[in-house]
Amino acid sequence: MADTALPGTRVKVPFAGQAVDGFVLARIAESEHPGRLQPLRRAVSAEPVLAPEIAELVGDVAARYAGTRSDVLRLAVPARHATTEKADSVPAGTVPPPDLAAWSTYEGSAALAGLAAGESPRLVWTVGPGDDGIELLADAAVATASAGRGALVCLPDVRDVARLDKALVQRLGKGRHVVLTADAGPAKRYAAFLAVARGAVRIVIGTRAAAFAPVHDLGLVAIWDDGDDLYAEPRAPYPHTREVLLLRAQRAETAVLLAAHARSVEAEYLVRSAWATSVALPRDEVRRRAAVSVTGDSDLDLARDPRARSSRLPKEVFEVLREALTVGPVLVQTPRAGYATRLACESCRTPASCPACHGPLRIGAAQAPPSCTWCGTVATGWSCPECGGRGLRAPVLGDRRTAEELGRAFPSIPVQTSSAERIIDRVRARPGIVVATPGAEPPAEGGYAAVVLLDTWLLLARSDLRAEEEALRRWLNAAALVGSTADRPGRVVAVGDPARGSLQALVRWDPAGFAQREIAERQEAHLPPASRVATLTGPAELLEGALAVLQLPAGAEVLGPVEVGDGSEEQRYVVRVPRTAGAQLSAALVALQASRSARKEQHLRVDVDPVTLG
Repeated sequence: MADTALPGTRVKVPFAGQAVDGFVLARIAESEHPGRLQPLRRAVSAEPVLAPEIAELVGDVAARYAGTRSDVLRLAVPARHATTEKADSVPAGTVPPPDLAAWSTYEGSAALAGLAAGESPRLVWTVGPGDDGIELLADAAVATASAGRGALVCLPDVRDVARLDKALVQRLGKGRHVVLTADAGPAKRYAAFLAVARGAVRIVIGTRAAAFAPVHDLGLVAIWDDGDDLYAEPRAPYPHTREVLLLRAQRAETAVLLAAHARSVEAEYLVRSAWATSVALPRDEVRRRAAVSVTGDSDLDLARDPRARSSRLPKEVFEVLREALTVGPVLVQTPRAGYATRLACESCRTPASCPACHGPLRIGAAQAPPSCTWCGTVATGWSCPECGGRGLRAPVLGDRRTAEELGRAFPSIPVQTSSAERIIDRVRARPGIVVATPGAEPPAEGGYAAVVLLDTWLLLARSDLRAEEEALRRWLNAAALVGSTADRPGRVVAVGDPARGSLQALVRWDPAGFAQREIAERQEAHLPPASRVATLTGPAELLEGALAVLQLPAGAEVLGPVEVGDGSEEQRYVVRVPRTAGAQLSAALVALQASRSARKEQHLRVDVDPVTLG
């Protein structure tokens, strides 16, 4: 096996009486192990699939998230496909420099241009309204590759990946980059992985599965919309794609680009600590492109329109829609899919529940009777247990009901819906209304004439640490699709309470300022990113025993327990430490899990810096 079991290759090794998968990290003349060594069971393949820098990154991620190398390796190296491995990878060739004119309007764009010169800036880029961030990321990847270096770009979902794939094909033609996504299929994904590992292709794009791609001569790691919760890996040790890329960039000393219409608290923390530089449009340019207003709840709105507090579509919204529809398409964002997703008593406003299982009632279509969301029981004879009333109202309406209302208000205008059930790819530049749920908003040719954000209170009503941050991110992603002309900025109208800080940040188009205020509040509350947090979840008796032996660093606080709330009998403790003690906390959790594993004790879930503490 001497010619096959090379560093980075797959092998089978004897362990606990069975042959298990392994990787050769290195071959050395002598071993530090004083005991007897076991021979390899067999060499699986001579293909080196675990590069030394990726093996080091795997160790960094395992240490950061209190996990094991084996769990991280499962995320980093795809399963072998023997037939694909036999085929050669075609070299992509050189990459010509891109046209960087689209970057020139941004303050700090000189650092972006440095990518084409082989420099390694670390940037947090707030993409302004009317600009397509995917197209700008394509330019950044091409600029890096034109300098002879590799580029790695991660995106939240396959729709964004498809858009970037199309943009790169338009710039470079086919075969100059590869796409790595978890749902690509074993043969296609492994072929793309091998093309990268062999150095045939140096531009890699994909979802979180691409974060570990073994790109040769890596010069740039980039991520689009790093605040999206799709970047949180659902498998142990639950790493976040942004943090994986930052760990990788720090070790390899590469350029870093965090681009989004919004700005996550973590991205702003990098700017605040002077680790990264901010790139954004000048204020006057933002105002030229988009005019944002809030209507619906203020005293001034009520004075002009007495029905504004109870109406989902105040007078100003109708006026904006009527004017914009003479110019082009309009986007209406509504937080919920479906028809009437929640019902309440028309008289006393008590939430309507199923008489059989007490689940919430809903109406699934215009002519459908109310039915239970949980058990499906039809509640045709429902009456309110509080007041005896039989009338129902819908405080929460979905996209289909919203489209129905707008269709009646504008009978000559076509209305489309876009949600997770059916997402529209693109909208033509002609009058029409698109009702979309967050994340399903399709871009329009030339941009939308206006964007309306309905039911903003619903996004803000989430009981979560990141509720306002997430709401602002979703609003900005929709509002950024607005188009403008030389004499007319795009109109964005949000229906909600203008006193809310997140809506004020939307009006000013100031995601950086909002993130700064969030950081200040979290510092006072000792919450991430100012502090490091870990959660331990499991049966109550096991948690108490684990915490009793856990060697916590100085300054650690243990909060809880709280019930998990998913129907199980498990509980959750929260451990938080100062940011400087984060590595010590992770090391203590690794030691705890290792001792429990050695004693074959029941598994506890450990989650370091989870996206949500809910």
